[in-house]
Amino acid sequence: MSLIFSLKNISKTYGDDTLFQELSFDFQLNEKMGLIGMNGSGKSTLLKLIGGEAQPDTGELITKTGLRVVYLPQEDRLDPIKTIEEHLYSCLKDSPFDEKERHQIVQKALGKTGFPDPGIVASDLSGGWKKKLSITRALCCRPDLLLLDEPTNHLDINGILWLEDILKSARFSFIVVTHDRSFLENVCSNIMEIGQYYPSGYFKIQGQYKQFEKERQNFLLAQEKQQISLAGKMRREDEWLKQGAKARSTKAKYRIEQAENLRMELSAIKERNKATAKLDLDFDSTGRKTKSLLRVYHLKKSVNEKLLFSDITFELRPGFVLGVVGENGSGKSTFLSILEKKIQPDEGKIEWMQELKLAVFDQNRSKLNPELTLKDALNPTGGDSVNYKGNSIHIVTWAKRFLFMPDQLYMPVKRLSGGEKARILLANIMLTPCDVLLLDEPTNDLDILSLEVLEESIRQFAGAVVIVSHDRYLMDKVCDRILFLDPASDALFFANFNQVIKHRQTLTEKPEKIKKVEKKKQGHIINFSFKDKFELDHIEEKILTGETEVAQLSAKIQDIEVMNNIDKMNHFCSLLKDTQERVHALYDRWEYLEAKKGGSEL
Repeated sequence: MSLIFSLKNISKTYGDDTLFQELSFDFQLNEKMGLIGMNGSGKSTLLKLIGGEAQPDTGELITKTGLRVVYLPQEDRLDPIKTIEEHLYSCLKDSPFDEKERHQIVQKALGKTGFPDPGIVASDLSGGWKKKLSITRALCCRPDLLLLDEPTNHLDINGILWLEDILKSARFSFIVVTHDRSFLENVCSNIMEIGQYYPSGYFKIQGQYKQFEKERQNFLLAQEKQQISLAGKMRREDEWLKQGAKARSTKAKYRIEQAENLRMELSAIKERNKATAKLDLDFDSTGRKTKSLLRVYHLKKSVNEKLLFSDITFELRPGFVLGVVGENGSGKSTFLSILEKKIQPDEGKIEWMQELKLAVFDQNRSKLNPELTLKDALNPTGGDSVNYKGNSIHIVTWAKRFLFMPDQLYMPVKRLSGGEKARILLANIMLTPCDVLLLDEPTNDLDILSLEVLEESIRQFAGAVVIVSHDRYLMDKVCDRILFLDPASDALFFANFNQVIKHRQTLTEKPEKIKKVEKKKQGHIINFSFKDKFELDHIEEKILTGETEVAQLSAKIQDIEVMNNIDKMNHFCSLLKDTQERVHALYDRWEYLEAKKGGSEL
């Protein structure tokens, strides 16, 4: 396999923080690698070093001659007054392609990406479309190696699946930094984690993310056992050394040297194991003993005359986790605001149990005062201690629980990273016992180790949880049901994210057979038989029957008795899925027959 680049003994320090020390690894042609690590571990810096955007303090980067490297940073670098089309052409101005090739590249990219209007200026695009433009511009450069730093930020599920399809079929090599574990699993054939808890500064496997999880866990457990073993040996050596000069004089000099080497080895492995410290989350519930915490009946909401959702009925009970997903603008945050009593629905009603206590994670972090110090933000009531579950905990100890160092306590919130701000909000939620957690995009900016802790905390929480997130991996692990919001279709409940994606595909994909009919129609080759006519005359009847069944099953699934019985819910969800697929197939067949009939009359 051909070598693309090689890092040799790279070191990089920012202030007092050493990101890498003597880091060395090779990257081969056709590698599709996911790069992960804790916040602040240097993932973005490593991409910049590889992309030539930064220089190492020591060491060197050796690259293949003529290698075309394209670096896509987290923050979009778009000229606000340039149009979509102008951005795509401008990135090719120094390329080796001639004018005809550039035109073909841009037009093909515009067609595949589906921009609503190539003449729109960047400043008028939403965050998701800006990210799509940045990615498309990078792809137009025809890279040999593409470096992507958190490319799924600002993308909704449709955008993420679009990018997945591109990278799955990519003919170039890439390194992607992301905390989206489903994305890693689906597009990456190699996974590499950088961190000071590994002897060489990183841990890399050839395989997908789920395999990486297992191998990383085995490695870290082995490292912990190694520390215990070394500590036992060190105790024995210390006992021998304490026997005094007379006892030692009969021993070989090399044993004393070995003991010192052992002490250094033990110290190093202790430091590595200490570096694996994780976020410590434990949401406090009120412990309310009740079968139901909140009931929702036939909820409907429109914004600016646009229907977001309607006829949503469900019940939240202790231990139940409801996920909410949908495209940007589908009403997810609005839905949470209704549950929080911040806004009113257009129709329907909500029954909150008496004195129900809610805790809210706001994705916009509007409750965080940027001028406060970290200390004041972590302890809204003031003082040097916080009260957690009836115990007084010093603010330094409390801060460490959320991976903050003592020297950060007097730093203003506005200087903290997105992940650090998210950890403050999670810390504040923990301080007050609640019945229901409303979490709006809590996974944004959290590293994978923190996401794993958040998953476990949600599963252990005794109350109910409603969580909005695009993180498929987390949602499948914690959610009992997932509510899919799409203004173009009915709001429906599903058992997992895979069912949501399949349902979405039935709404957006055009059957290949219809395309074939249209192609034949253009060539005037159509044969509409008597059998086809009979089927077309009766197909509306079948569709009407099927839609009635869908409506009945949808109502059944939202019945409180069914929602309280997991077996019944799974049974009716399966029936609904089958019936929906049958109805979609009938619609496809109807469209096919209509197209065939129209073609025969040409």
